[in-house]
Order: sequence, then C-alpha cells, then structure tokens
Amino acid sequence: MSDGNNNSTMTPTSHYAQLAGREIHWLDWGVANAPVVIAWHGLARTSRDMDELAQHFAARGFRVICPDTLGRGLSQWSPSPDEEYTLAFYARLANALCDELRLGRVHWVGTSMGGAIGTVCASGLFEPRMKARIASLTLNDNAPQLAQAAIERIRAYAGDPPAFDTVAELEAFFRTVYKPYGWLSDAQWRRLTESSTRRLADGRVTPHYDPAMVKQFSAHDNDYLIWPHYDVIEAPVLCLRGAESDLVLPEVIDEMHRRGPGAAGRLQVIEVPGCGHAPALNVAEQLDPIEGFIRAAGR
Repeated sequence: MSDGNNNSTMTPTSHYAQLAGREIHWLDWGVANAPVVIAWHGLARTSRDMDELAQHFAARGFRVICPDTLGRGLSQWSPSPDEEYTLAFYARLANALCDELRLGRVHWVGTSMGGAIGTVCASGLFEPRMKARIASLTLNDNAPQLAQAAIERIRAYAGDPPAFDTVAELEAFFRTVYKPYGWLSDAQWRRLTESSTRRLADGRVTPHYDPAMVKQFSAHDNDYLIWPHYDVIEAPVLCLRGAESDLVLPEVIDEMHRRGPGAAGRLQVIEVPGCGHAPALNVAEQLDPIEGFIRAAGR
C-alpha cells in the first residue's frame, strides 16, 4: 500500500508490504519506468540516510528504492532475531522486494551492512535470481572482510543504545558517534536525528531500531566474512573507502584487487578524504563518481 501517487522526482512515496512474512517499509523516488537504483542503509540506520543520494539520482532520470531493513526505521522488528537478523534473511527480503516491485536489472548502492547485503545478493549464493538482477554494485565503506576491532566498537554502541530526556541530547550523541560520516549540514544532522528517534514508554528518546539486531554478531560469528560471495560476483564493483575508516582496512582492499571482480578487472576503488566509517553520500564529490560508475555499467 502507498500513501499516494506522487510523480514528483524529488518527493518520495512511502510504501509497506509483507515480504517473506514481515512488514517492510521503503521509499520510492523518481519515476516508475526509469533505471533502478536500490540504496540500502547501514547497520543501525534507516532509509532516510539515502535522501541526498536519492534526490541526486531521481533528478537525473533514475528511480531509487530505499528500504528500511527488518528491525530498523519503519519496518517490523523480527520476532525471531537469532534467525532473521542475518545477511541470508536480508537477501531473502531483497529478493522479495524486487519481486514485489517487478524489478529486472538494478544498480545496488549499499552503505556498510547495505553493501554486505548487496554482495551476498550479487553472488547469487543465497538467492540465485538476485545474481542476474544486479547490474552494478557500489560498496560504501564495506568489504568482504571487516576489521574485528571496528566490529566490536559498533556492537558496543548499537547493542546498548542510550536513552535521553531530550531530542537535543540524542542529536548530540549522533553527532559524536557518527562524526566519521564527514561533513553534514546542521539541517542534515537534524533530519538524521528526527528520522532515527523513537520514544520509550518512560518518555525518553532512543535510536530507532531493534537492539536485538546485534544478535547477528553473536548468533552468526562470521556473517560478514563473505569472500566466497565476493569471489563469484560478475557485476562491476565500486568500493568507496573512507580514508580514515577503521572497518575497511587497506590490506583488505589489496586482497579485493587480487580476487573475484578485482582479478577480472571489474573493481574500482575510491578513497574518500575527510571520512571514516562511513561517507554520508551527501555531497557531489561522493555522488558524482557513483553516478559515473552506474552509467558506465548501463542497464
């Protein structure tokens, strides 16, 4: 179901559907018959992180689909967190979303976890039909192997989200924990905060996701060690690495060049200055190279 039929490329429509038995929310930008970009957010984030990217591409003739992952944003929380907060189930949801929207070929842009979901989809090892669907894969500070120390850092703040009396305090927290995103305007920080806030029963505010989603790391220790998926990807791959990233290490980028799409000459890597994990994808210096890569990959 939809909140209306708005054909404006700069205003998304909001949708919900039952996918793999769970209610999933997504935003749909642009026009229906345009080339499709799927923009998938990071671990503890929401679809609204992709607003600038979606506006950029919708204004240039693309349709952009921005989902809220299970347990994040406006999507349902999983009643079976140990089994469903996994890359395999996220790939199942992605396949179901493509079926729901009757999508053929898509260009995938994924930040952090969203990049890992794109990788396991592009391999076809979990969902065979997704391999042929993905025309190009952009990884925003994501790789087939992640630094364990950074994973532990992310688990620490994501698994025990703080609660504050005021939204202003929550925004200050976000500005600190997401400082590695690089430059955001005050208006973008405010939107990030307001689209990432839920109120608890005691009246305090906390980040808008299911804390149980970090069970992915305890119930599935090596869920993000996905070299077998990367090795069989046939689509072209662009990797944006935050120059100060503690999650994607330079030696892993070197290994990516030696294997899979890298060995076949289908990998491009761009280092993004002034960012750690992960670039916010909110400025032309980050968006223009992605657009050029996608246009070169074609439909």
